[in-house]
Amino acid sequence: MPVKYHPTHRFYLPTASKTGVEIILAEREAHHAAQVLRVRAGEHVAVLDGAGLECICEVREVSKRTVTLTVVERKIHSAPAARVTLVQALTKAKSFDTILQKATELGATRIVPLAVERSVAHVDTADAVDKVEKWRATAIEAMKQCGWPWLPQIEVPLTPKAFLARSEMQSELTFLASLQPGARHPREHFQEFFREHQRRPASVAVWIGPEGDFTPAEVELALAAGSRPITLGPTVLRADTAAIYSLSVISYELAAVQG
Repeated sequence: MPVKYHPTHRFYLPTASKTGVEIILAEREAHHAAQVLRVRAGEHVAVLDGAGLECICEVREVSKRTVTLTVVERKIHSAPAARVTLVQALTKAKSFDTILQKATELGATRIVPLAVERSVAHVDTADAVDKVEKWRATAIEAMKQCGWPWLPQIEVPLTPKAFLARSEMQSELTFLASLQPGARHPREHFQEFFREHQRRPASVAVWIGPEGDFTPAEVELALAAGSRPITLGPTVLRADTAAIYSLSVISYELAAVQG
């Protein structure tokens, strides 16, 4: 009977798929393993590559600069049935970090920071790459914490027009979470999509506005591109709450819809 391993510690190594039976953690991951978690030889840990691979490993040697692991099991996780994109208006740093963490935990496959008129936070073009690296580090920590083996793609901030011009980022079913009259529950849109196509959507996106909501011009732009207005209930939600709520509902409906 095969031994079941349930590691409590997870590490990130994007090149894990290219390794043999030996994996060496270095730099940040080695420091976290050796100095923070204080792993010891003989323990079992997991290594994720962010692209569906999970390696269950035994710690073989711990030094000041590296941690050497032996792979005892490799698991290839199936890709998500649907790609989920969070199109999130920029918020204050702490709030945006929370959104990144929860979006990763809830299975978002792409996160697009949106530079809109009413955003309280702004990212200069010169700082965009560094900012994305910081956001990516936040997502990596969330992935390691929750065990979801897929790291979301985090884009540089885009304006609504620039985002809509990127055809590769568009989805089969796109929602606009905004205070719009006539907005419907996401479930109705999922059911409508299934009736029309006899399958679940292969990709879903949701636009989440800033604390002051999207401007009328931004709403018009999104609706003209095919976004469907959705309601998030009778109360006005903070941006981070709206993102978590929307992604939770999308995750549930994707699992529930036939197809």
